[in-house]
Amino acid sequence: MAASSICVRSVLRRAMRPSLIVILGATGTGKSKLAIELGQRLQGEIISADSMQVYHGLDIITNKVTVEEHAQCRHHMISFVDPLVSTYTIVDFRNKALALIEDMHSRNKLPIVVGGTNYYIESLLWKVLLDTGDNEDSGDGGDEMPNRKLELEKMEGAELHKQLMEVDPKMAAMLHPNDKRKIARSLLVHQETGIPHSVWLEEQRKQEGGGGLGGPLRYPDPCIFWLHSDMEALDKRLDARVDEMLAAGLIDELKGFHVRYNEKKVQDESQDYQHGIFQSIGFKEFHDYLTAAESCSQEERDTLRNKGVEALKIATRRYARRQNKWVRNRFLKRPGDAVPPVYGLDVTDVSRWEETVLTPALQILASLSKGEKPAVSSVKIDTSESMNKRSRHTCDLCDKIIIGDLEWAAHLKSKKHYYHVKKKRKIETGSLSQSPSLDVSEDSSVAPGCSGTSHESPPGVGTAHAQVPVTS
Repeated sequence: MAASSICVRSVLRRAMRPSLIVILGATGTGKSKLAIELGQRLQGEIISADSMQVYHGLDIITNKVTVEEHAQCRHHMISFVDPLVSTYTIVDFRNKALALIEDMHSRNKLPIVVGGTNYYIESLLWKVLLDTGDNEDSGDGGDEMPNRKLELEKMEGAELHKQLMEVDPKMAAMLHPNDKRKIARSLLVHQETGIPHSVWLEEQRKQEGGGGLGGPLRYPDPCIFWLHSDMEALDKRLDARVDEMLAAGLIDELKGFHVRYNEKKVQDESQDYQHGIFQSIGFKEFHDYLTAAESCSQEERDTLRNKGVEALKIATRRYARRQNKWVRNRFLKRPGDAVPPVYGLDVTDVSRWEETVLTPALQILASLSKGEKPAVSSVKIDTSESMNKRSRHTCDLCDKIIIGDLEWAAHLKSKKHYYHVKKKRKIETGSLSQSPSLDVSEDSSVAPGCSGTSHESPPGVGTAHAQVPVTS
């Protein structure tokens, strides 16, 4: 095995390497471990693409690399933003990370992008964000646009949506009235440029190499690894990791962070778990414990603590599933030609790490560096089915607006919708007590009170905020 590794390293040093390595995967799959191992062997440096790790504080709960791990391989984009800053955006990340990649290339270092915030990674791989003005870059006025966006988000969703409908009806039709972040972003794009956001996105997709989800690929030859695991095994690993965090001092970390940054916000009723590091999974789950009254008994405090632990485990497992869904929809099913292959590495059995993860990764990189097709095939997903269109549907029966054809199809099959269809039909026939039960196999899509409009633009394209967009 040692001789094989030496051979792989020598080949990579002699030949042209991929422009960068990207490591995708759900939380707990070992992305940082693989990144460090590759960085040590291939003269690489690591760029963290984690939207919470950019902030100072909460090192344990955001799972930052340790001092020892940092010493093994140089890391970037960790702990450099003040926790009280709520205007740090994906544009800020992209601009800084791209400069780092260029610097690494100039020093003959291999950039290794790793992290769980997949839309951060997308912003580096593809030209999917809009450069609408100088205030999106560093320099004078750099905070103006984010601050205006925060002010807009304080408004009611219906009012924001109405404003967007007036200046960009096509974009408004693709966004749910409750999605204030995306609506605010689209309004700001129009205010900043005088051009509707939907027009910007359409022009972006028309660029050479562009596709349904945005502009062209930024680097022509990236190598993308996806660490995946059997979910039952991963769930157990994630639960164990929470226990390890507790043993490492998680509760003390939360208490200290709360006192320094959050206690005054709670007292002033200005606490916000929707922006910046305060939205980190784990912090808000312990809100009741951290804000418990001094008069609470120890038994009551222990109950709140245990409640927070269980909430953290549940939230972490759910987040892992969202991350995998994002990889499948935004990488494996991505439409267009400018989509690099994604190589899957199975991390279900960590005792076989070298056999199933490290060695295949090195072999894939060695093949790519020589211009050869790797022996390991890339992950393929059938994309013959059309992309989920951002159609706008209204169900008057359930008093709901639903964006997306797949979401609409799921709603039509839901128990709540069938209940309202059944109730309306009974009322219309005037036989509430005698009508037969509605057969759930009926096609409720023809039920009165339901409508839909198709808008083909995909979700999440061109947004420049620090939240994970809801995608299908």
